[in-house]
Amino acid sequence: MKKWFPLFLIGVLFLAACGGNSQNDPVATQPTATDEVTAPVDLPTLAPIPTLPPPSVSTSGDGGGTGGDAAAPETPPARIPLSPWPRDAFGYGIQVHGIAGQGDLKAVVHAANEQLGLDWVKVQLLWSAVHPEPNIEQWFLYDGIINDTAEEGLQLMISLVGAPEWTRAAGDEKGPPDDYNQYYAFIIELLDRHPGKIHAIEVWNEQNLDREWSGGLDPAAYVRFLAGAYQTIKAKDPNIIVISGALSPTGVHDFNRQTVMNDLIYLDEMLVAGVLNYADCLGAHHNGYNLLPSTPWDQTGNDPNAATAVFRGPFDNPHQSWSFYTTLELYAQKVQAIDPNKKLCLTEFGYASSENMGGRPAGFEYFDDNSEAEQAQYIVQAYQQMYNSGDVWLAFLFNFDFGNKADPATDDTAGYSIIRTDGAPRPAFGAIAEMAKPR
Repeated sequence: MKKWFPLFLIGVLFLAACGGNSQNDPVATQPTATDEVTAPVDLPTLAPIPTLPPPSVSTSGDGGGTGGDAAAPETPPARIPLSPWPRDAFGYGIQVHGIAGQGDLKAVVHAANEQLGLDWVKVQLLWSAVHPEPNIEQWFLYDGIINDTAEEGLQLMISLVGAPEWTRAAGDEKGPPDDYNQYYAFIIELLDRHPGKIHAIEVWNEQNLDREWSGGLDPAAYVRFLAGAYQTIKAKDPNIIVISGALSPTGVHDFNRQTVMNDLIYLDEMLVAGVLNYADCLGAHHNGYNLLPSTPWDQTGNDPNAATAVFRGPFDNPHQSWSFYTTLELYAQKVQAIDPNKKLCLTEFGYASSENMGGRPAGFEYFDDNSEAEQAQYIVQAYQQMYNSGDVWLAFLFNFDFGNKADPATDDTAGYSIIRTDGAPRPAFGAIAEMAKPR
């Protein structure tokens, strides 16, 4: 028991601090910068997340308040039954923190369902937290969120990352196990423990960065890793959607392939290695900085923020990696040139704002360029843009509830949250709730 507690605590701190969201770091995406590793931070003491009040929805014909003669709210579209998710249906999802002891998980999942009206929940599951040592298992960290999501009737996507140190001769957690079969065995353990409750699995995360795949970046090796995971998952449950690990959009490229690979180069090599044979959709990430979702990389000078933005990367150094629109457009073109029916799964997208959050980390000036109202506007526009494109199957907003689980002054994940540090909803919460959700 003496060994159990500190191992459990380290697992919680690592996942909460990193959030699987290294793409948010402008250091990793600005074409003139080098890759760095951010250390985990201590988290504040947490109170349970309050049940969030539903947003006020106007139902009067003139857009005013809700009077006695107000029309009844429009009936929302019928929910799609669980598994298999139809290939012609767009899935609205959101990432939740999901670790036991970090707030009221039932309230979060219930709000995602009943108040936000979403279809999917994403949880990043850290293998090393479940099995910090070969003879220790800590499934209690994730059992709650998996069971709560199932009870709420939502689809669940698990992003499966973090090989324990004991599986790697290098002795760290920044890459896959030396023996890929150990990862496949963990998949079987997960699916046997929670049969029928997991509807999609993302196989790894941002493998074009050394902090996720150390020891040499290798697209062909990743595809071999994915192939075994795909076969393992489909043998257990053919209805589970397999998503390839999403790449981090980056304008930098280490030609020695040790620290970072440009995502388009990495993607091209994955495609040559046959990645589409082992994924039901191609995983992708993008967080939109201080650009509208619809702004192409070569038109940032026309973006409404161009004249006033403090963070100048997209405007003074235009590049594909800054642009939500261009990144998704290029990914879809490359994928559909090989398989016209294959779509993208956005396993992380989002917009950050420092307004009413009590600070932001150093180096994340673009948080200050986005008001909470703009955060809400951009999120809704991004969902709608992905739906209208026809190129995206599932879309997961980053994030719901990191806002009161991380220190906003030191941890970038908090600024992306749709709740504030006290658990109160930000404008984005109401905007998502009111957003039409055609499937």
